Amino acid sequence: MIVNVGKIDKVVRIIVGIVLLSLLYFLEKPLGYLVLIGLVPLITALVGFCPLYKIFGLSTCPLDKA
Repeated sequence: MIVNVGKIDKVVRIIVGIVLLSLLYFLEKPLGYLVLIGLVPLITALVGFCPLYKIFGLSTCPLDKA
């Protein structure tokens, strides 16, 4: 698996994931799909790989110059 998520992208994904997951705490009715939607950016940030980026040929990770 090739890393295709850069540093800034990882930080944004972690923040978005935490915000979505924290909504579960503040909502009266817990919505299960918010958990899944919040987990996706967290997992892709921690792994460093986004399947949608692969499909569309995108990458926010800088290329190694070595």
